[in-house]
Amino acid sequence: MSCLRFDDMEQKHSCIIIGEIAQAHDGSLGMAHAFIDAIAKAGADAVKFQTHIAAAESTPTEPWRVKFSQQDMTRYDYWKRMEFTEEQWCGLKKHAADRGLKFLSSPFSVEAVELLARVGVAAWKIASGEVSNAPMFERILATNLPMILSSGMSSLSEIDMAVGRVRAKGLPLTVLQCTSLYPCPPEKMGLNLIPFFRERYGCAVGLSDHSGSIYPGLAAATLGIQVLEVHVTLSREMFGPDVLASVTTADLRQLVEGVRFIERMNAHPLDKDALISEMKPLRDLFTKSIVARTDLPAGTVLQEEHLTAKKPGTGIPVDKLQNLIGLSLKRSIRADELLCKDDLEEKKS
Repeated sequence: MSCLRFDDMEQKHSCIIIGEIAQAHDGSLGMAHAFIDAIAKAGADAVKFQTHIAAAESTPTEPWRVKFSQQDMTRYDYWKRMEFTEEQWCGLKKHAADRGLKFLSSPFSVEAVELLARVGVAAWKIASGEVSNAPMFERILATNLPMILSSGMSSLSEIDMAVGRVRAKGLPLTVLQCTSLYPCPPEKMGLNLIPFFRERYGCAVGLSDHSGSIYPGLAAATLGIQVLEVHVTLSREMFGPDVLASVTTADLRQLVEGVRFIERMNAHPLDKDALISEMKPLRDLFTKSIVARTDLPAGTVLQEEHLTAKKPGTGIPVDKLQNLIGLSLKRSIRADELLCKDDLEEKKS
């Protein structure tokens, strides 16, 4: 199965880093645009929203995951307040493109898929709670766009089924390890599942991280992931249910730099002997050579007490000291003078 491609992005980086806004904009279009600027400035590759259409995805009695809002009587009211018009979504996509970001948004209903298909997304990110939503999944498959599949609330059998559907269409697929805890503690991160998914599904893999720190993303980068998604907040003091599970934009910049550093390391495996050869000038500075401990006249038959080891390492290496015992000097040597092979001759019997 082919790997995820975002046009020319694959040529730039091994790992696509996605800044997830979700509902951090709190229904403010201006705040949503501010997030785009901040995520672009941090160096991420893509920005992702969530597209909620309350009447299409929720009932008025939907319970709160966390009751945090003082202005929304119900979770349905909250989703309603999170909605943007199609024109506003188009403006967000254009802003992302102007800032060099790929535009993504997770749909939560068939109606949201239809809206986003008109707006245009670079790929589909399927939230873990929607993996078993067959009608929505089939509508997404019909667009023939790359698929990013989150696994946070899905059993292996559900993931197997979803992967089978994507494979049947021959679409680029990435499976993300994800644990749907906010924030996610280290012992629940499940990085071991990244190589497991790679082997099981033969596709690109990645991490959707809700830890609120940069550490899991950096660790996952050492495993050669293709996609890293992190929730982003402008500040730890912002309002919203996902702030604790998000990295700040300053954290995001550090995360991007760290991932790119790890990519460069992984892309350049070293030959130890070749490296040592390149480091000869440095070795000459830090290693030691055999020198005369005191002034020695010509003809001196060298004994261990005549010699010592000092920097630089441009003369006879110190590990050859025992080989010099019993040899005689052809010329006088001053204290601290480096010995060389031309100064020595075999003792005459």
